[in-house]
Formats: sequence, C-alpha cells, structure tokens
Amino acid sequence: MDKPQIILHAHKSLNFTLFDSKWIPTSAKFVVIGNQPKGSGTIQIYEVSHGDVDLVKQIDKGVSLKCCTFAASSLQQRYLATGDFEGKVSIWNLEEPALPVYSAKGHKEIINAIDGVGGLGIGEGHAFNVHDRCVAAGYDNGDIKLFDLRKMALRWEHNLHNGVVGIEFDRKDIDMNKMVATTLESKFYVYDMRTQHPTKGFTSLSEKAHKSTIWCVKHLPQNRDIFMTTGGTGTLNLWKYNYPAKRIVKTEEGNELGVVGSLDLLQNTALSTQPISSFDWSPDKPGLCVCTAFDQTLRVLITTKLNQY
Repeated sequence: MDKPQIILHAHKSLNFTLFDSKWIPTSAKFVVIGNQPKGSGTIQIYEVSHGDVDLVKQIDKGVSLKCCTFAASSLQQRYLATGDFEGKVSIWNLEEPALPVYSAKGHKEIINAIDGVGGLGIGEGHAFNVHDRCVAAGYDNGDIKLFDLRKMALRWEHNLHNGVVGIEFDRKDIDMNKMVATTLESKFYVYDMRTQHPTKGFTSLSEKAHKSTIWCVKHLPQNRDIFMTTGGTGTLNLWKYNYPAKRIVKTEEGNELGVVGSLDLLQNTALSTQPISSFDWSPDKPGLCVCTAFDQTLRVLITTKLNQY
C-alpha cells in the first residue's frame, strides 16, 4: 500500500499573528483569526480557487482573537464562535459581522480553546444524544477530566505529569470511542473510551513525537482512525490507529478492562521552523486541510491516498 503524501497546495504570508483556522462547513472557504501588532483582532475569510487562496473578506475587531469554531452553530446558520484575549466569547454572523449575535464574559483572561455542540456531527464531546452528555478538559498541570453533564459530576480523571495542550474525541456523533490528548513535552496519549474500569479507568497508549510541544490533534472527519498532530518545530505527523483483536478483557475480579490498539506513522513533513498553531480538515473534501503557523503563514494542504485506509 502506497503511503499518503502531504502536499502543499497553496500558501500565503500575512502581516499579523495567526492563532486559529477553520473550514466553513459546506463550502470551499475557511476563516483565519489572530491579532494585529497594534493589539486588535482580525477575522479573514479565504476561498480556495484555481490552485490558490483568495481573500474574500476581512473583519477587524477591537480585541485580539485567539480561537474559533463553527461547532456552536447549525450547518444552516454557520455562525462563527470566537474566544478573545479579554476572556469574552462571541458568536458572529459573518454576513453581518458589525455586532455579535451573542457575547458573554467567560473568563478573566485569554480564552485558549473553544468548541461547541451545535448539532449532530458538529458538536464536541460525547453529547450526540439525549442520554450521553460528557465533556473532556485538559489542564496545564497535566490533569485530564471527564465530566458527566447529566449528573453535573466528575466521571473520571487522570494526570499525565505533563501540561495538556490539545484534546479531541475521534468522533462526535457516536458512543465514546477514542480520545487523543497532546502535551507540552512531545508526547501524546490515545485512550480507548469504550470501557471504563472501576479503578484503572480507560486504557491508553502513549507515543513520543515531534521532539517538541504537540500543539493540536485533529481526526479526519471521514475516517475516525486517522489523525494529524502538529508540532512546535513546524512539523505535521499523520497517524493511523489499529484496533486490537479484542477490545475488552475480563479481570480476575470479573470487571471489564479495555484493550488498547497500536499506532502507525503514515507520513510526516516539515512545513516551517515555527510552531503549527492550528490545523483543520475540510469536513466536505477528504484530505483537504488548512493550517497556520507562527511564521505568519497560512497553508492549504492536500493529503493523498486516505481512502486506502
């Protein structure tokens, strides 16, 4: 089987710091957000066209923007939710962006990450039906916590002894299956989330990658077992998760314990000498992706041969 290739399709150097990028659902457009040297925020909308990316619209805001998501909205509305440097969450209609549709003070300081539960296949966490409402959070002290939102209680916690930078479930519209957490010091962890042991919790494996901070992880929307990790040295790593022959074993006490699988590194590439600050797969075209780096460059990539896996 031929290995996938990560091909640079188009790139554009910009004059402000880029923090996040997201594809606009059901379109060939994506947004890039960040902050200007003077401290203001910027939302730019680009369209992929004829082997290049064209700027469609620029929206300037008074406060620097750190993170964004379309997952707090329906596919019909496609509103953009942002978190800014002053701790405010805002939701924008990009067709009429003068004022936010909704805005609230969420934190006293910068909001580093944001996601939402806008509908089936869009929301984050284990919240795809009325019975299952869980959300996972990672902390700079190495804690990972899984909260049951129905009971408003902590369901599970674990410490990685390393600051957690990124965390993501592999799919958002099924029972909890797998979850990946990335850390400050070049390790990431894959958890089998189908089986929770009463004392041992969820089974996991760890992998050392990138030789630097792993800034984020993104699962391929069309195949939950393929995911990309981004590194602080400007690298991308493409991974494939392989399930074990049996996902559950019985312990001597009669409890069920999950069995973790294995990982294959399918491909890696160096894009920049600076950290890759964001990465997003297109939800509509398999293998199409956008990323930003602290070299103030956005890049549109195409990853080939993913349909073979």
